[in-house]
Amino acid sequence: MKNEQLKQQIIAASKEIGIDKIGFTTAANFEYMRPSLVKQKAAGHTTGFEHQNLDERLNPDQIFDQPRSIIAIALAYPTKISERPQRTEFKRGQFARASWGVDYHHILDEKMDALIVAIRKLAGADQTIDFKPMVDTGELIDVVVAQRAGLGFIGLNGLLITQEFGSYVYLGEIITNLEFTPDEPIANQCGTCRRCIAACPPDALLGDGRLNGQRCLSYQTQTKGLMDPEFRPMIRNVIYGCDICQIVCPFNKGKNFHFHADMEPDPEAVMPELVPMLTMTNKEFKLKFGPMSGSWRGKKPLQRNAIIALVNLKDRSAIPKLLEVIDHDPRPIIRATAAWAVVELSDLKNKDLLDFLITAKSKEASDQPEINHEYQNAIDKLASMPELPNQN
Repeated sequence: MKNEQLKQQIIAASKEIGIDKIGFTTAANFEYMRPSLVKQKAAGHTTGFEHQNLDERLNPDQIFDQPRSIIAIALAYPTKISERPQRTEFKRGQFARASWGVDYHHILDEKMDALIVAIRKLAGADQTIDFKPMVDTGELIDVVVAQRAGLGFIGLNGLLITQEFGSYVYLGEIITNLEFTPDEPIANQCGTCRRCIAACPPDALLGDGRLNGQRCLSYQTQTKGLMDPEFRPMIRNVIYGCDICQIVCPFNKGKNFHFHADMEPDPEAVMPELVPMLTMTNKEFKLKFGPMSGSWRGKKPLQRNAIIALVNLKDRSAIPKLLEVIDHDPRPIIRATAAWAVVELSDLKNKDLLDFLITAKSKEASDQPEINHEYQNAIDKLASMPELPNQN
């Protein structure tokens, strides 16, 4: 069987499986990316989430025996919630769209496994065929593979932008020892548009498709320590991820696809009540957020972000619960963030609150200077406020 015929059969099979877009490229190296990646790391723009072996990121033959082709796939995900959660006494946060529904890693893995089964059946038993599927936790750079395979172009926001679905797509790729005619790569089509660059609050986009990952709000919501005060107001009420550079992109206007049931958002999960999150147990967390990709860093970052979101929403009704967190939560990061929050939500000096925070600070471990610093900043700010009337 000629591989061009097999390629067309694979494309047809991918549609039956529910893969929204598929492309083919060679297994040649991506060494042209090396200077840029080295420069990015030297500049401190990487996050640490990337695969750390650069040779493996750029050379398929370092991670697969005699690779000949890479098959790239894309799945479109929804951008709008059909039914918003009901209004309650609590203000709500939100997860970025890419973390809605079931963890996309699982969905892509299932689709690629099904595609591999189909390819083996189509190719016949007379061929020895090997495959290595991967999503963004693998070695290769998804957007670079997808661009070379003709799925779309890499925009100035660093994301793959497809003609049909904009940038609202999950990407995966399969290395194989089968050889296929490669599809044509697509060049950047942003032209003179700079909307994503102008709209990025922390100026994380460098203007040429590269990103200072350390400044990206999506990265900031996934860190586990104290969030730098510079970024706290910028996340607004988003407790995981960031959609800003996608929302403003003209290629994404009107894009909203509901092709996959597993991607449909649970309104109560993707727009959760913030105050109840602060004292959520591990069991409750896993039950509500465990199936989502946004839970991968665990409970602490999301709870820290929920506290910050309450400040950004100016929710003074959360103060009693925040005081409870300072008094009882076992984690210094959460306690210190809550101390910052109660002061941010105050506009007058309250002697009882001041004494409470001073006592709370004294209980913190002395070997955590960043925690003590957070408390002291809160105490100093509260002490400098005008006093409540009729206080001695």
